[in-house]
Amino acid sequence: MAQFQTQNGQTEFLNYFQDANGFLARAPRAGLYPGIVLIHEWWGLNDYIREEAKKLAAYGYNVLAVDLFGGQIAQTPEEARLLVQTVDPNIALENLRAAVRHLRQREMAMKVGTLGWCFGGGQAFRLSVSGEPLNVTVIYYGHVTADKTDLDKIHWPVLGIFGEEDDVVSAEAVRNFETALSELNIPHEIEIYPGVGHAFANPGNPKHAVGEKEDAWNKTVAFLERTLKN
Repeated sequence: MAQFQTQNGQTEFLNYFQDANGFLARAPRAGLYPGIVLIHEWWGLNDYIREEAKKLAAYGYNVLAVDLFGGQIAQTPEEARLLVQTVDPNIALENLRAAVRHLRQREMAMKVGTLGWCFGGGQAFRLSVSGEPLNVTVIYYGHVTADKTDLDKIHWPVLGIFGEEDDVVSAEAVRNFETALSELNIPHEIEIYPGVGHAFANPGNPKHAVGEKEDAWNKTVAFLERTLKN
């Protein structure tokens, strides 16, 4: 697989599950670091996601950006919708669990978290309620539920980033999710940004909200620092 150097450390494409090739971005200096399973939007493992992986790695993480679409990248919403429809949820879960194993076994990460946006946010949630032991979950406007039977499988902190005007994941659903987390005493931080909609953090979105994205990123970095490095 191709391997190359960036200002944020060593990066490479690697095969971690069946025919899935992920993008691994390592921390700038040699050593043992927490791991993060990064999950792409419905567009696939594109340049934007790889750049986000490198940005996170620069803070002292080994970040494995997974591929749930078999190397395909959508250019239009229609293509993206078709790709999502082809995903077998059981195989996707196996894929994500393989990514966790890679970080724990190959990268020697003592702590591993997951972070996903949109489609990937929903997949981060599914991984978190699957029984897979993690140390942190970060969900950017992904589908969540308030089902306590599912949520009771989470034994670590959760950060949720959402938009109040989201027409995919409603603010009401998010508030129900937040209430259920509170009732189960699961540590959490839920941010619902007023006046912004779905995928507001993606610079390719015409309704990209620059200020809210920067605030959400700062909250994410601080959250990961508190939870994965302590």
